[in-house]
Amino acid sequence: MGNTIRLTMAQALTRFMTAQMTEIDGEKVPIFGGVWAIFGHGNVAGLGEALWHERERLPTFRAHNEQAMAHAAIAYAKANFRRRFMAATSSIGPGATNMVTAAALAHVNRLPVLLLPGDVFAHRLPDPVLQQVEDFGDGTVSANDVFRPVSRYFDRIIRPEQIVPALARAMQVLTDPADCGPVTLALCQDVQAEAYDYPETFFAERIWTQRRPRADLHELKLASTALRKAKKPLIVAGGGVLYSQASAALAKFAESAGIPVCETQGGKSSLPDRHQLNMGAVGVTGTSAANRLAEEADLILAIGTRLQDFTTGSWALFKNEAKAVIGLNVQPFDAGKHRAVSLVADAREGLKELATALVGWTAPVAWTNNARKGKLEWQKVAAKATAATNAMPSDAQVIGAVQRTLGSSVTLINASGGLPGELHKLWQAGAPGSYHGEYGYSTMGYEIAGGLGIKMARPAEEVVVMVGDGSYLMLNSEIATSVMLGLKLTVVLLDNRGFGCINRLQMATGGENFNNLLKDARHEVMPAVDFAAHAASMGAVAEKVASIADLEAALKRSRKNDRTTVLVIDTDPLISTDAGGHWWDVAVPEVSERKQVKSARRQYEQKRKLQRVGD
Repeated sequence: MGNTIRLTMAQALTRFMTAQMTEIDGEKVPIFGGVWAIFGHGNVAGLGEALWHERERLPTFRAHNEQAMAHAAIAYAKANFRRRFMAATSSIGPGATNMVTAAALAHVNRLPVLLLPGDVFAHRLPDPVLQQVEDFGDGTVSANDVFRPVSRYFDRIIRPEQIVPALARAMQVLTDPADCGPVTLALCQDVQAEAYDYPETFFAERIWTQRRPRADLHELKLASTALRKAKKPLIVAGGGVLYSQASAALAKFAESAGIPVCETQGGKSSLPDRHQLNMGAVGVTGTSAANRLAEEADLILAIGTRLQDFTTGSWALFKNEAKAVIGLNVQPFDAGKHRAVSLVADAREGLKELATALVGWTAPVAWTNNARKGKLEWQKVAAKATAATNAMPSDAQVIGAVQRTLGSSVTLINASGGLPGELHKLWQAGAPGSYHGEYGYSTMGYEIAGGLGIKMARPAEEVVVMVGDGSYLMLNSEIATSVMLGLKLTVVLLDNRGFGCINRLQMATGGENFNNLLKDARHEVMPAVDFAAHAASMGAVAEKVASIADLEAALKRSRKNDRTTVLVIDTDPLISTDAGGHWWDVAVPEVSERKQVKSARRQYEQKRKLQRVGD
């Protein structure tokens, strides 16, 4: 037996983490950017002490909310295109379950994060301990079992030596482009403090690099043959394009083949908005330039996308009966969706191989020119939607103000509500990864914490958070963390006094205005939240602006501020951009006494006829 070193399980865990490396642009860097921690019973004594010893090599960051700190960790990984990631640790009980929403977000979006919740005593002598969830029929259950369905890998460490195989498996999952997602290691609090003679080899430095699987030759032949037959091909670029750093390969492929490109929420910024073949957003929140092509396309090359219902218009968008789908994806589960011709490969390498197989072929010139014409027409429509007016501004007009003032060089983050729909179709993204939308799990409250994670990954960039009042009220505490860490964010807070997006959906499906806008919710007194004062109380520079012109002036001033800045503006909850977009399947009641619901149901039944059953 080789040399060993006696450590507690928690000390072995943290020492192992410091030895894991990666290479980015030829430079070796730690693969873990740090650990987010809110301590409590269950992690303060064991893991807390171990983190203190490694604090120089493995920085620990204190947050104000467990869900938020996990969001920040996830955004950090996304901003790094999954090449680096972070861990998050909590106490047992509510501290742990607060992270479950974040785990689901990472699971849906295929993003790496290591979650280290404390757990009950493995030896069970003090049971039930504070915050312990007891199952009357299963003595092995704890609250952490709720992580199982939202983790790519889950393990509960009940003996100190179990951390060795558990961490080996964790690293495989966190760095695998196909299986990537959240890993949860539930750490029994007594076991964290138990010692074991660990082999020194366990702590040897290891460099993890991005695996880039090549296409199967048979699948490549089928895909290239299908493309050569296409008269109206269209590329749908998803988040996998960005994770693969395949933007240059995508641009080269699209230009050489003359194929227009549209982008999912996760794939937005795969190409710069100014690129002639970038038709912008596709689907429910899409541009007219992209969606009219999607309706006609006889071949859809779906690259790195889950083909979620917002992308496919609940699978009623792609109307050409003769269409075919090619799924270029590193994950076979996604590559084969909707009876697609599977092309299982890394996005960058797959595009290169497709380009070689298609030498000499281009899409019909008329199709490509038609796409370019549609883009020019859409740009005029978008410019009109985002132009400033003297009326109560819409979300689109606020977007226009931010775009005009700060340009496309900033990194913009948003999530859930009405803003993702407007930003998806209207924001003009620049560099790859400069648009950071969380619409896979559509998580309200992700924005500010996510902005903090992006800033940690890209400290030299200007990070702009756009958030509505409803989402801000759900989770705003990491403003204080950003100030504490000296990480400046620019937060544009749009106050429409409620959940405006869902209110519009409620109206569109025949419902009454009910329980979404504050004025329509049960109340004795109407809330009048002073958001600027609230943000200022957490240390931010904050002000309320009265108009679009005032917002633009405040944005210019904000560039000189030395800490997080929050700018608040009132917006109209009923206005959204009608241009572009597509129907979305939201079930309308089949029986109702209200004529509005009956009318909406009739329209709903007509729209459902457009869905392609079995596709």
